[in-house]
Amino acid sequence: MAKQQKVIITCAVTGAIHTPSMSPHLPVTPQEIADAAIGAAEAGAAVVHLHARNPEDGRPDQSPEAFMRFLPLIKQQSACVVNITTGGGPGMPVEERVRPAAELRPEVASLNMGSMNFGLYPMLNRFKEFKHPWEREMLEASRERIFKNTFVDIEYILSTCAENGTRFEIECYDIGHLYTLAHFADRGIVKPPFFVQSVFGILGGIGPHPEDVAHMKRTADRLFGTDYRWSVLGAGRNQLPIAAMAASMGGNVRVGLEDSLWSGAGKMATSNAEQVRLARQIIEGLGLEIATPDEAREILQLKGGDQVGF
Repeated sequence: MAKQQKVIITCAVTGAIHTPSMSPHLPVTPQEIADAAIGAAEAGAAVVHLHARNPEDGRPDQSPEAFMRFLPLIKQQSACVVNITTGGGPGMPVEERVRPAAELRPEVASLNMGSMNFGLYPMLNRFKEFKHPWEREMLEASRERIFKNTFVDIEYILSTCAENGTRFEIECYDIGHLYTLAHFADRGIVKPPFFVQSVFGILGGIGPHPEDVAHMKRTADRLFGTDYRWSVLGAGRNQLPIAAMAASMGGNVRVGLEDSLWSGAGKMATSNAEQVRLARQIIEGLGLEIATPDEAREILQLKGGDQVGF
């Protein structure tokens, strides 16, 4: 990659993996999601990655209307970069998943680079009681559900958002996903600099071993040279160890309650901001500096917060 720049912290504040019964600190309502995003930005996150939820039962909600219940609140109170998911929630068709990014034109949207097994069912060993029936059903269904991101799906998202000036947080859960990105880059459908988010520790994707982290970076370096910016997220207990590895290797980091409910061994995180502060301590402890939102915009060549549709 290019010479060391300031480290971009992304915070994924709620996601669609963890359910309300797993943590009292998981943001669910629009106000909770807005407060979590603003708090994460105040703690040092330059980018906030956002999903929406039904405020009554916490089920993932991928309607643009659900996002508009909190996006204006965030924009009014923070200069952070807003990143809207196109992953949505389990089982959603790609046409539903892309609507918020297509209609609201964020600076960044996530983009998953391959179909995969996405095993959430081991969480049933830890969490036994659920407030809402959909929670257990969603986790159990992950034994046989494929997280579908075909070549057609990926091209559909890219083409649907092509006129928006939106760049992508390109989520790569395995080595083959980097080659899929290279395929679309070779076709000119997605342009550099690529913001590659390497995901470690999801059952069905690459593991969290240091050799896995190094392998991801070596492969991305070989495929993309200086045309990409590398970031990592570690699922569950892997969050902070993976962040430390990546920061020491010149990468950026993602934390947040979407990816992990924990702030240490057996210690549940009380907020997204807490996880951001822990990541910031790691980064600054290595003698590095975190990027401000405007510095992140420059590094990722984003269009600016005044060019979005919310």
